Amino acid sequence: MSTLPVFRWRLAPDGYATRRQLRARELRPGGQDVDAQLERPRRRGRPPLVAYLYRVDLAKPVRPMTPARWAALAKANTARRTCTACRRDAGYVIPPTLGTCVPCAYPEQYAA
Repeated sequence: MSTLPVFRWRLAPDGYATRRQLRARELRPGGQDVDAQLERPRRRGRPPLVAYLYRVDLAKPVRPMTPARWAALAKANTARRTCTACRRDAGYVIPPTLGTCVPCAYPEQYAA
């Protein structure tokens, strides 16, 4: 097993990119393994922040959204907005910490 080359923060050579940087270029890793990593030092003995790097020349274009994928995404977002208690669309993504819309979570504050 070989070790990955490690670069300091903001000092990676050209030809490498993180997942987010690839996505900004409308690319994806495309099954390639991590090729290098960045480390950003932190204070007080905490471990460094790590970002994995992929080779840009081996990256593949992002797959286009099909109508079926758009429909699946809309269905998933609708499920995240639907209250499990009152079954209404809350108009926002319901926080997982509450599990229900705010009026159902705090009925004493929203009693009319």
